[in-house]
Amino acid sequence: MKVLFTIVVCKVLRLIGKMVGKGSSLPGKIALKICPDILDRVKLPKYIIAVTGSNGKTSTVEMIAHILMENGKNVAWNKEGSNQIEGVTTLVLNSATLTGKVKADILLIESDERFARYTFKYIKPTHYVITNLYRDQLTRNGHPEWVYNALLDSIHPETQLILNADDPLVSCFGYGKENVIWFGAGDLSTDTTEFDGVYHDGQYCPNCKMPMTYSKYHYNHIGHYQCEACGHKRNDTTYTVTSADLEAGVAVINEEYEIKLALKSLYNIYNILAAFTVASLADIDGKDIVPHINNYVLKNGRVVTFSLGNRKGTLLTSKHENSISYNQSLRIAAADKEGCDVVIIVDAVSRKYFTSDVSWLWDIDFHLLGSENVKQIVLAGTYCNDLAVRFSYTDIENDKIQILETVEDAVTYLNNERKEKIYVITCFSDKDKFLTRVVVD
Repeated sequence: MKVLFTIVVCKVLRLIGKMVGKGSSLPGKIALKICPDILDRVKLPKYIIAVTGSNGKTSTVEMIAHILMENGKNVAWNKEGSNQIEGVTTLVLNSATLTGKVKADILLIESDERFARYTFKYIKPTHYVITNLYRDQLTRNGHPEWVYNALLDSIHPETQLILNADDPLVSCFGYGKENVIWFGAGDLSTDTTEFDGVYHDGQYCPNCKMPMTYSKYHYNHIGHYQCEACGHKRNDTTYTVTSADLEAGVAVINEEYEIKLALKSLYNIYNILAAFTVASLADIDGKDIVPHINNYVLKNGRVVTFSLGNRKGTLLTSKHENSISYNQSLRIAAADKEGCDVVIIVDAVSRKYFTSDVSWLWDIDFHLLGSENVKQIVLAGTYCNDLAVRFSYTDIENDKIQILETVEDAVTYLNNERKEKIYVITCFSDKDKFLTRVVVD
């Protein structure tokens, strides 16, 4: 009766939440108060796929769900992106019958990397994707190696790990384990042999702390690495991006499956590769995956197209306190050969907690906007002057930069007769402040 009561309460609260437009965490939070071990009492599907990591979780999960459902699978997944234990509990109980059986072929869970050990205390994934580990919300998460140690507690011996071989820290999860599937990129035209970022988290081996060498960098510390001291190195991959042309918007997996890109970003390609890998392991043939991922436009609001007067634009959601997320967005804008204006908005650092720490701005490769493709740069929001100080340490000309204290001022300024496309780069905390003032396509 306790299980029945808990499920009913969760379903009712979720229904009310949908009616009033509230989030999906509260029903699960109440359910866990009523029955703390409810996740251990429900009957879960045979296949449980979990996805975690610093970046790309929501996008990867959405693409996995899309591919699986288009190929006839019944998938329960947290599409709202509520990825801590309370949100996962809401997902599970609202996908269950009143007797506690989840009505799906596959349970697909996006999990916050810091809290995965709590979510997977009762839920044991059959497949576990770890996308990457980057500097992310340092005031909340500390160093990536702290997050690595937190994630260790979420891994069960019988779970098949699906790991990004190109991330040296993520690769450590595979030590001593045979049930591991590796994915990564091979030789790409965009590779470099010298590190060109602001900081280098791959400079020292995550295993023995000795210097580590790279034969190629795909971006930041993601690439092909080897430690001469302890032997830690990139593993051979089963699922591989064998070529990619970002200008043409095409990537090829395992030399066979050509995928057209809606978002021309190497970062996006890794998300697609992870989704392709999971779908393949779910016994879906590559030829049945490609049609459903070609030119796929994410529905999660991470990329939004808009109009402002006669001008067209794209908003790229880039996590504050996460430099690699910003760098990938900057690269997209800088590579637009048709010419563009770029807006950086930092009006609130976080949605979840107050902090005025902007030290993370110094980890971002803002010099990328020195590209001749970028015609004008607008720095906007409460922290516009902090952005301006950061930009003063780049080689970008001052007359190319406009500083505006509010998002409203930025929108007014951009609503002009210029023909260049607008790229807006900002975080979840600030994106609606801009999008509510323009026409979303």
